[in-house]
Amino acid sequence: MAKIVFLMADYGHDPTGGPNSHIIMPMNDKELNFRSETCGPYTAFKAAGFDVKFATEVGKSARCDMKMLEGLTQRLLGASSSIVKKYHVMADSDEWKNPLSWSDEQFTLDAFDLVFLPGGHDKAVSQVIDSERVHKLLADFFPKTKKPSKKAVGAVCHGVMVLSESKHPDGTSVIRDCATTALPARFEQLAFWGTRLFLGDYYKTYGAGSENVEDSVRKVLASPEQFKSSIVPSPFVVEDENFNYVTARFPGDVELLSQKLVKLVQSL
Repeated sequence: MAKIVFLMADYGHDPTGGPNSHIIMPMNDKELNFRSETCGPYTAFKAAGFDVKFATEVGKSARCDMKMLEGLTQRLLGASSSIVKKYHVMADSDEWKNPLSWSDEQFTLDAFDLVFLPGGHDKAVSQVIDSERVHKLLADFFPKTKKPSKKAVGAVCHGVMVLSESKHPDGTSVIRDCATTALPARFEQLAFWGTRLFLGDYYKTYGAGSENVEDSVRKVLASPEQFKSSIVPSPFVVEDENFNYVTARFPGDVELLSQKLVKLVQSL
């Protein structure tokens, strides 16, 4: 049975999507069921029969971004009722309630076939993006995904920043030589300026005026041309040629991303 781990912060990962996906990509009911950077892949991996685990810093059960799940912001920007139900199924699972600890000295990624990095724009996700411990884990694991290996990594949106910030001893990013995507700057700016009057800098993880996700990722690549993007509404996923590494831009891509990752893991 394939083993999957989600590396997560304690709070703030995207359970449902955000205003950029509402504005840019109208979706049908089937697509909405997967429009989630956390429970969408989780649902797909479980349906494929994979053994799924979550890992947070000290083994504390994570909480996704509640603005997307409750209250006025949920009704205006967040989840449909069907996605909220799927989130609660995930949150009620044994694996969600009993996560592993990525700060534990005994914790290793070698036990897993796929490491998945969900996105999220709440400031709390910087816990995993900036973690030296996570960086070391990924610096050790990512080279093991070089084809024809049996290890893989998937990431979406801000999750790609965890990889761009993970460095080899020589200071280069683990994804330096990879083709990748992440949250496009245009999408990030649209979300920020479209909600600034009532949400402030909520859609800027490191605050207003901080670097866009796209720029943070693009600058660590050997060539800026390795960053692949699209502002077309149809789902968009990037599969690297040399590593078992698959990325997506935002929640609207998650169904396709999940399908690609399931197929990849089954082929390893």
